[in-house]
Amino acid sequence: MDRLKVIFMGTPDFAVPSLAALIDKTDVLCVVTQPDKPRGRGHKLQSPSVKIFAEENGLRVIQPPKVKAPEVVDELAALKPDLIVVVAFGQILPQTLLDVPRFGCINVHASLLPKYRGAAPIEWSIIRGEKITGVTTMQMNAGLDTGDMLLSSEVAIGDEMILPELRERLMTVGADLLLKTLYLLRRGELQPVKQNDALSTYAPLLKKDTGLIDWSRPARELHNLIRGLYGSARAGKFKIYRSRLVEENLSLAAGEIKIIGQKFFVGTGDGSLEILEIQAPNSKKLNAADFIRGRKVGENFWTNE
Repeated sequence: MDRLKVIFMGTPDFAVPSLAALIDKTDVLCVVTQPDKPRGRGHKLQSPSVKIFAEENGLRVIQPPKVKAPEVVDELAALKPDLIVVVAFGQILPQTLLDVPRFGCINVHASLLPKYRGAAPIEWSIIRGEKITGVTTMQMNAGLDTGDMLLSSEVAIGDEMILPELRERLMTVGADLLLKTLYLLRRGELQPVKQNDALSTYAPLLKKDTGLIDWSRPARELHNLIRGLYGSARAGKFKIYRSRLVEENLSLAAGEIKIIGQKFFVGTGDGSLEILEIQAPNSKKLNAADFIRGRKVGENFWTNE
């Protein structure tokens, strides 16, 4: 059986294992990824992880600002792919491109569809306190993650699991599920299942204010927010990376801080949190013991620093 001729579309770290899996099992005609973007204080151009990996493996890379541009669609159609595989690409594919491959376009999506359609399914599954998530392969259509489901695989979310840990697990599961999907595709044994729109939920792009911590919210909600954003949750000028739910009653008001030995506790609207990792402005991330050593932590701490 001839190897599938595949165009791969993806951008961040999450997509790299899927591309690596395709290199071994298919003929990757080219890799399409987002343009390089300026990052950091120096605003130096930084290449997407997929581009770096693709070039290291001698693959042709295309970085169109808009994949829907007619000249881009024509360029990709000229390659005559059997299939387009999309993993966290970051642009919506036009119908003219979806129609190009004979087997259509397959997406690897980091949720159990129809739950958490959209751009940030991993983050929102933690933020909303889910216990189970997973990966779904999907036959793409013109909607936003609304195509027929092909295969899925569940992944448990531990109570203390943080975003990088869950993302890494789903990366591996996604690559394996992609290969299983392609195997059944070649055998003509895939059985697409339509999504039930009534059961769908949405995982929108994260905004700057998504991570703002309001200490009047319950401890569990804030703990999930901190786990799901890992470093993008902010209280005043501080970034909080890790926390722990406190079982004992510390009788702290919302936002009130209590230092016990080398432990850092803060009250919420319902219960208390222990802060495990925190970062001050223009400083590095520290564990709580190192953070409070030599630092005055007291009243109005969140607003005065």
